[in-house]
Amino acid sequence: MTEAPKILLAHHLKTLKLPTFLREYEKQARQCAAEGLDHVRFLARLVELELIDRERRMVERRIKAAKFPATKSLDSFDFKAIPKLNKMQVLELARCDWIDRRENVIALGPSGTGKSHVALGLGLAACQKGLSVSFTTAAALVNELMEARDERRLLRLQKQMAAVKLLIIDELGFVPLSKTGAELLFELISQRYERGSTLITSNLPFDEWTETFGTERLTGALLDRLTHHVNILEMNGESYRLGQSRIERHRHRLIPPEPDWP
Repeated sequence: MTEAPKILLAHHLKTLKLPTFLREYEKQARQCAAEGLDHVRFLARLVELELIDRERRMVERRIKAAKFPATKSLDSFDFKAIPKLNKMQVLELARCDWIDRRENVIALGPSGTGKSHVALGLGLAACQKGLSVSFTTAAALVNELMEARDERRLLRLQKQMAAVKLLIIDELGFVPLSKTGAELLFELISQRYERGSTLITSNLPFDEWTETFGTERLTGALLDRLTHHVNILEMNGESYRLGQSRIERHRHRLIPPEPDWP
């Protein structure tokens, strides 16, 4: 191919936003010629590569938009460390059908039992399924809502948060909420009721949520909405982080240090 047609083709492919097509067409043309494949199979290969790459980029964009503090999958979670956790239930949730049904998930257990890891794993699975996800802590979310209210942009933020397919609220119950903060969080969860899925992790059992929200009336109304369509993950047991730390220390003891050669 002479330079002029190549330049024109490159221009058209950039305009059509087909970067993989542009990057791969010469290589695929050589391979298809060597294999004796016709132009239809050549084009089919290029289109397939473009679609695969496009899906990968879309997943990366969804992961970035979710603002995960870390990217963790369920593949790296040690279910044996938390025997009370129903592994089959978690793997079923990873299929994300519950998000399509607009159900909720609440993970309950003491600090360090892997609640955040499971939440991140389910959030990552949702991104890979093409669903929009937003990850935040309860304290950060309340602060964001209060700042938005003070700056008169609360309605816009509420609409934005209500539109997300999966909202993950981590660490609910670590700090008590102010009256205003509790009311704003309740309002947001109410707006998402039967419109989108919410995943909450908490170190407190339900009967102690009043300590966080301040009043039994508000707590009861919140739990009524959250638990109407809910999947509860019970994660009581020894600290997952502590167990992982012990495993790591044990592994290092088993591996002798490399000799310090002169």
